[in-house]
Amino acid sequence: MDHVSTTPAWAMIAYLAAGICFILALRGLSSPETSRQGNRYGMIGMLVAVATTLIVHYPGAALYDEAAGTLADGLDGLALAEILIAIGIGAAIGLTTARRIAMTAMPQLVAAFHSLVGLAAVLVAAAAFLNPGAFGILDQTGNIFAVSRVEMVLGAAIGAITFSGSVIAFAKLNGNMSGAPIILPARHLINFGILLGIIVLTALFALSASAGPGENQMFWIVTALAFLVGFLLIIPIGGADMPVVVSMLNSYSGWAAAAMGFTLSNTAMIITGALVGSSGAILSYIMCHAMNRSFISVIAGGFGSDAGSGGADKSGAADRPFKRGSADDAAFLLKNAEKVIIVPGYGMAVAQAQHVLREMAEELEEQGVDVRYAIHPVAGRMPGHMNVLLAEANVPYDKVFELEDINSDFGQADVAFVIGANDVTNPAAKTDKASPIYGMPVLDVENAKTTLFIKRSMGGAGYAGVENELFFRDNTMMLLADAKKMVEDIVKAL
Repeated sequence: MDHVSTTPAWAMIAYLAAGICFILALRGLSSPETSRQGNRYGMIGMLVAVATTLIVHYPGAALYDEAAGTLADGLDGLALAEILIAIGIGAAIGLTTARRIAMTAMPQLVAAFHSLVGLAAVLVAAAAFLNPGAFGILDQTGNIFAVSRVEMVLGAAIGAITFSGSVIAFAKLNGNMSGAPIILPARHLINFGILLGIIVLTALFALSASAGPGENQMFWIVTALAFLVGFLLIIPIGGADMPVVVSMLNSYSGWAAAAMGFTLSNTAMIITGALVGSSGAILSYIMCHAMNRSFISVIAGGFGSDAGSGGADKSGAADRPFKRGSADDAAFLLKNAEKVIIVPGYGMAVAQAQHVLREMAEELEEQGVDVRYAIHPVAGRMPGHMNVLLAEANVPYDKVFELEDINSDFGQADVAFVIGANDVTNPAAKTDKASPIYGMPVLDVENAKTTLFIKRSMGGAGYAGVENELFFRDNTMMLLADAKKMVEDIVKAL
């Protein structure tokens, strides 16, 4: 007989309300214009879910109908106090981090949050395995229900993969590791073998007759293998594909939470985890389409890394002839243009140049220039990175266009103004089959009459480690300086 939740009807309704808030949050977050409202819905939903769970469990609430006829005890006053203290500490850390974190560090912060979600799932699964009676998942013989064994192992495995994979993603994004792919020999075979081992051990664990030492070993072995495969899946992935990794890990964290929701018989966790997991999977699919990657290869790991090694730029770009311009040159071209398309990238984020960029656009519009913004889906280090920065600078939403909506307009533009966007404007993605970004759709800025490209120096390549041939074309003028300082000088010249 499986464990049956006796959660009160009012609590089920409250969890349903929380789930509706989470759905509204996802809907709101689909657009920068409604993102603040979406965040509010998410916070309200989480508050309702946490408060409901605490009230249901305190004091002495009975939540599980066990085969033995006994009911699980609720929280006592001391346990509730400990939980509230933990919530307070976590809230203080989260609030402090959110206030201090720079926008350029947001991708690695998201990766760090994913790792914490994964680790939490592993810890809950371990707690349920070590003390199943407290979770109400024991049958009449004193053994863990077979379905509960599957739930806890899946939660632990997915959580462990999420944790270790997110740690590697954080290290790559934060500069603690090279953004270049680390290619292991026969890595796909190794990954397949480990995943197959996890599946076999999970099946053996679920079918075991009793909870003896052998099962202990199987549970911990599965968890250890999952930690290992998380590292192996993300290490071969290069920097150019990191935005897809972030969305993929987001999906993994949701499925880990959903699996543990079944173990805990917590409706809110199941709903929330399923929403996060499915939305993250959909986002991963959209990102793969935007980068012309195979969704299956994303899951397998190492996608986009076979074609090239990435890494630092060793091409000697500084020795090749190129056309260099000044702020005055750029101002002259901009104010005499009819149509200008601005392409923001990670360099803009690093320099925090979005506000002065908006000032430049407004000045041009006052002089009769048509100014629009072109956003590549993977510009920056995570999905929507550039949209968030432009929204922060109060750039009108109707001026911001995605790649598929504006790419054909570059041919009619007088100036393409590129500010720190390297890989997403690199023509090599269309012509060089040896390039790690080959096949990725890019913004066709080279089709504009003139391309103004702001870059600190000619000595470094983009995050994918690929030299951009656009720098050396006749219709490209390089503006070598800090992005914010250069745009400020252009505004003064205008």
